[in-house]
Amino acid sequence: MTLVSTYMDTMEELILNQQASTQGSKRKFNKLYAMQLATIFLGFIVFGISENIKGPAIPRIQFDFNLDEKQLGTLLSLNALGYLIACSFTAILVRKWGIKAVSIISFGSMILSGVFIYVSHTYPLFASSYFFMYIGNGMLEIALAILGARIFVKNTGTMMNLSHFFYGLSSTVAPLLATGVMSLTVFGHLLDWRGMYLVMLSLCLLPIIAALRSKFPGDDLAHEDRTSLKTLTRDPALWLMVLILSFGVVSELAVGGWLVNFLEKAYTWDTVKASGLLSAFFLTFSLGRLLLGPLTDRIGFVLSLILFSAFSAVCTFVALAGGESLAIFFAISGAGIAMIYPTVMAFIARRYPNGSDTAITFTVTLMGVGSVIGNYVIGWVIEGVKNMYGATTELGLLRGLQAGYGFIGLCAVICAASGVVLYVYLKRRRELI
Repeated sequence: MTLVSTYMDTMEELILNQQASTQGSKRKFNKLYAMQLATIFLGFIVFGISENIKGPAIPRIQFDFNLDEKQLGTLLSLNALGYLIACSFTAILVRKWGIKAVSIISFGSMILSGVFIYVSHTYPLFASSYFFMYIGNGMLEIALAILGARIFVKNTGTMMNLSHFFYGLSSTVAPLLATGVMSLTVFGHLLDWRGMYLVMLSLCLLPIIAALRSKFPGDDLAHEDRTSLKTLTRDPALWLMVLILSFGVVSELAVGGWLVNFLEKAYTWDTVKASGLLSAFFLTFSLGRLLLGPLTDRIGFVLSLILFSAFSAVCTFVALAGGESLAIFFAISGAGIAMIYPTVMAFIARRYPNGSDTAITFTVTLMGVGSVIGNYVIGWVIEGVKNMYGATTELGLLRGLQAGYGFIGLCAVICAASGVVLYVYLKRRRELI
């Protein structure tokens, strides 16, 4: 009850603060701010859906196009490639056309990719459409981060975490929605995976409507008043943020890829039981963002990064050391690691008010590269340790998996350690946020 009251008080304070700084009638302000919130919250919902509907569709796509595992891996790698390409030009478009236009273009490209996927009956056309979808997906992630940085000028940590809660919520239900939509029959025609992509990506029309009815701050800022990339990269705090975000996101995303595999092979759990623990991880992940967001504003962003990443690391190592009986701590760790990404975005918004779009693009681009490298390292650690103990033995497999998951915990430790360095640096300069 206390947490709910805290959130209600925070939302009321945010609206009043925004209201005090905006001229015009209260009625006019409320409508404008409601449209801004709708654009961001709906944007995160469709963003989570677009990233997580592929699970149920992949087996059908593989069957329809007769893809081997290597071709399937290449197809999925388009996600990272499209994302990195989008990072290279999205901030430039924001400065040239404004965040409102870029947001609408991002949502529109997602809808268009759904149309292309629906009509693609050859693999080259489908792969091209899939790649186009992930470019739009990358643009959308950058655009939403910039929107949040510009709009949430008060209680930034709370609102950033609340926004990302909607991403976690939609990510949780997306596979179930996708499965249900694929089984629907419309006018005697089974939607299947192509129709599912068209229907689900068409939901991007909702945030487009909200964006068209809204205005966003920052686009009228003169070019000479914006903080340049050269100036930003001279700030050690930004580089420390890159480290924190990269290792935090590796620790976050690696759980989705490795937890079920670890539980099945190390503890011989069945798929249903292992998937249940993964679902519990995502549940604590989403609840962490929803309920713990106000704490980041109260205790400070940098201290929050240290405490939450350290909490996640401790839970991970407790789960590994305690064996099967303490596996629940794998799920509990989600509440800590969930806070890293939105809190970093809140820090950037507060520290670089005139250069948040450039700082966000720079940070998440390097984060994307770090995430790709991190997942390769996890696989390399597992294979290396497994070979040390015997590649074909059960002990070798167990030790390899433990070492690989231990690296996930180590990423959270490095995240916390980088936060400590940042804390000391900013406190000495009296710039602590």
